[in-house]
Amino acid sequence: MKIDKFKVQHEKIYGCIDSLRNYAVTGIAENAPAIARLVISMSSVIKLHLAVEDTVLYPALKMSANARLAKKGGEYQAEMKAIAEKYQGFARRWNTSDAVTCDPEGFRADANRVLKMLHERIRREDREFYPEIEAF
Repeated sequence: MKIDKFKVQHEKIYGCIDSLRNYAVTGIAENAPAIARLVISMSSVIKLHLAVEDTVLYPALKMSANARLAKKGGEYQAEMKAIAEKYQGFARRWNTSDAVTCDPEGFRADANRVLKMLHERIRREDREFYPEIEAF
């Protein structure tokens, strides 16, 4: 199965997370407009990525002859639903510069928690799950 587009989307998400990290280091309140724009932009990539996973990748894995990969796909999909909900809450809270400016430390704490979870999940997909899919 070809998953190159998923990998490209992961790279975009990694880039967004890195940019948010850099904005936080250089000043959250000062970079609030850029942070809010980036949260919106990253959300678009994540929504597209999740939609394609749910409508193409996971159904294809469920129908595959590889029972282990089908099971693992179901587990990854279920796990991602919880992470996606947390990310969506994060994105709703921090998609305006006013919200970021009014609570820079709240943004920092939320970003550290939610984006770390998202980053770790994507890295696990890149290191463990996608190589299995490509090998099949």
